Amino acid sequence: MTFMKMLQPRTGLRVLVTGGGSGIGLTIAQAFVEARARVHVCDASQEALDTLREDRSNVSITATLADVADQDAVARVFSDVQSQLGGLDVLVNNAGIAGPTGGIDELDVAAWEQTVAINLNAQFYFARCAVPLLRAAPDGGSIIALSSVAGRLGYAYRTPYSATKWAVVGLTKSLAIELGPQGIRVNAIQPGIVRGPRMQRVIAARAEQLGLSYDEMEAKYLEKISLRRMTTPEEVAATILFLCSPGGSGISGQAISVCGNVEVL
Repeated sequence: MTFMKMLQPRTGLRVLVTGGGSGIGLTIAQAFVEARARVHVCDASQEALDTLREDRSNVSITATLADVADQDAVARVFSDVQSQLGGLDVLVNNAGIAGPTGGIDELDVAAWEQTVAINLNAQFYFARCAVPLLRAAPDGGSIIALSSVAGRLGYAYRTPYSATKWAVVGLTKSLAIELGPQGIRVNAIQPGIVRGPRMQRVIAARAEQLGLSYDEMEAKYLEKISLRRMTTPEEVAATILFLCSPGGSGISGQAISVCGNVEVL
């Protein structure tokens, strides 16, 4: 096998991307389609799925409307995966929310619990259902969990988000040890400050919390990145493609930051 072929995922990979109707998840799904994979996504937003279906470039992506924190909905997703893909080679556990912003004594308990349910519990639900299918993958299955740079650094006023993203790394490393003997690789991606609408909302909320303008807050974020720029969704997706290529077949149990080297949050 040539080195260039080692960098390309096998044609026909069967891929499930949670939270794949928009944002980073959709970019990941589109990257796999370009790599000639068969892709199914789930998303909690009917509007996002309608927009996805209206875009002819996404015509090959199948989808399920699902709240990832609802175990019955997760079961429906895997029923659709079986009918649409006939099995599974790659699970990208991408779905997540930003959670509330505020001091620990100010946080709403329901908002904390929702963040844990979507960012952590859902990762467990999907991995639990995916593993029996991944065991049958011809080249060994792969789970890619989306953590965050906030899963390796402390993040004041964003404790629900940071706590769940640290937990994703613990789940990843534990599953890598558990599933490795069965040929299943498990890795986490830790995106940094990713350009897009979601990051704009995060910056705006943090700016309000600290009494700063949006531009002042954005400048403070960029000062903490060695490359002094935001990461793009495409850079995150490209890293995931590599992990699912023959060239990435020796990588498991790793939390890989794609962040321009965020130094502190």
